[in-house]
Amino acid sequence: MSLRCTFIDHGKGGAPDCMQVAQRDMEEPTGRQVLIEVAYAGVNRPDVLQRSGSYPPPPGASPYLGLEVSGTIIGVGPDVTAWKVGDAVCALTPGGGYAQYCLADERHCLPVPRGLDMLTAAAIPENYFTVWTNVFDRARLSAGEKFLVHGGSSGIGLTAIQLARAFGAQVWTTVGNRAKADACVEAGAHHALLYRDTDFETAVRDATQGTGVDVILDMVGGSYINKNIRLLAVNGRLVQIAFLEGSKAEIDALPIMTKRLQFTGSTLRPRSDEDKGAIARSLAEKVVPLMEQGQCLPLIHEVFPLADAHRAHALMESSRHIGKIMLKVQA
Repeated sequence: MSLRCTFIDHGKGGAPDCMQVAQRDMEEPTGRQVLIEVAYAGVNRPDVLQRSGSYPPPPGASPYLGLEVSGTIIGVGPDVTAWKVGDAVCALTPGGGYAQYCLADERHCLPVPRGLDMLTAAAIPENYFTVWTNVFDRARLSAGEKFLVHGGSSGIGLTAIQLARAFGAQVWTTVGNRAKADACVEAGAHHALLYRDTDFETAVRDATQGTGVDVILDMVGGSYINKNIRLLAVNGRLVQIAFLEGSKAEIDALPIMTKRLQFTGSTLRPRSDEDKGAIARSLAEKVVPLMEQGQCLPLIHEVFPLADAHRAHALMESSRHIGKIMLKVQA
């Protein structure tokens, strides 16, 4: 099979307008890879960071943008056992999703949940893999616990709100304006705090009668780090997944010791194929059934044609969006 692939090339990187439509020869699937004819691709913050030059792909990963897609399998590697040509899937990819065709490991694919279209399915992998592994695997959030997620109106934030609520947690979030707060409450948050108008540390402490929360998912860092540590209840867990405000802070570590806290974090893209496959199996078992019942679904903010990827990135950088920004690949 010899294919020419239309894709988004970000060249040496830079501002959003560095991205251009280009063509290249598509690789054949090898090993446990599947070749997907892409219907839609998701736009994620790591794509923006990679394009701007501050988040290089890990060794062995695709140099191109795009970490999640939906589409139809049109080719399989010799070691593939779980999928066949013609299967409709969504997939976490090692890059290259902003394209007509994309390779993915078979272990990182999920079936398109019954009742969902390709657009909604493409919005699943990056956010749901990230939230599941950090909130439920690393932080072990359980029913009855108190959970705080910063940036609640982002794709990650809305996913975390919905899954935490579905699995029985009490959910707080921080957002930038009233429209975003309303969207978070509609998604399942019990409390949505406007961080520009309210000191979230004081508000959450007062709402919990001084005990704090059990788990915090944070993508801000910077000045939030000390506040998060102070807000955690005894045996609390803080999970860091990004640093929009910077990764350096002078912290008072005493509460980590006196309250027996855990401060951890992770990135998804560099993890092993086996690790990502394990996350996919957990999602297939525990989250896909909820989606097929109409629960915990991605919220789509706007869909752009593939050729307008630069506009999608500009919107992501503006932070005006609520939910997922998507690219339509098939004409």
